[in-house]
Amino acid sequence: MKTTFYGQSTVMIETEGKKLLFDPFISPNPAAKHIDIHSLKPDYILVSHGHGDHVADLVAIQKSSGAQIICIAEIGGWLGKQGIEAHGMNIGGNAYFDFGRVKMVNAIHSSTMPDGAAGGNPAGFVIYSEGKAIYFAGDTALTYDMKLLEDENLDWAYLPIGDYYTMGVDDAVKAAKFINCKNIIGIHFDTFPVIAIDNQEALDKFTEAGLNLKLLALEESIEL
Repeated sequence: MKTTFYGQSTVMIETEGKKLLFDPFISPNPAAKHIDIHSLKPDYILVSHGHGDHVADLVAIQKSSGAQIICIAEIGGWLGKQGIEAHGMNIGGNAYFDFGRVKMVNAIHSSTMPDGAAGGNPAGFVIYSEGKAIYFAGDTALTYDMKLLEDENLDWAYLPIGDYYTMGVDDAVKAAKFINCKNIIGIHFDTFPVIAIDNQEALDKFTEAGLNLKLLALEESIEL
């Protein structure tokens, strides 16, 4: 199982011969504008909520790849009006695919589509594949609901650490303890000045807490 970072909260997980792309925001990101979004060819696109910095390239990538979109039901309805059939779920639900199981879990944030349409509730995902459990938190504040994941034996978790719009580093350390996961990949940081962080300070705080934080460079890949 491999993951690749494409900036902001956009990550790819490759598992069971399938590509899962999360929250595609690439072409409007100045640091990532050189990436050809149509070359990514995901099999699935998972969407945590409707804000532009998570769905900017959603429709374009889906149309060029034919990817199945997994999202909250309201975003599925928004896509349906554009002629795109999505797998609309809701929080607490599980769905089964050819790569494994997806569970949609709670996130504390807001969610409005770029055109002002309602985006339903924000969400996170737990992916169960290849005998592993991977948590993608999406945009969220620290929430005690994360404690519900402590018995899931999570192997890795993607947590936002940029503060201001989501939890910051200190709360992400608490979140890692709530979910009982030592291996963390930071997302939603450094893209804009307001969410810029001191990378070394973040790494040090996680290390001091006995946790393993990865801050991936753009297009860097690691094995999960």
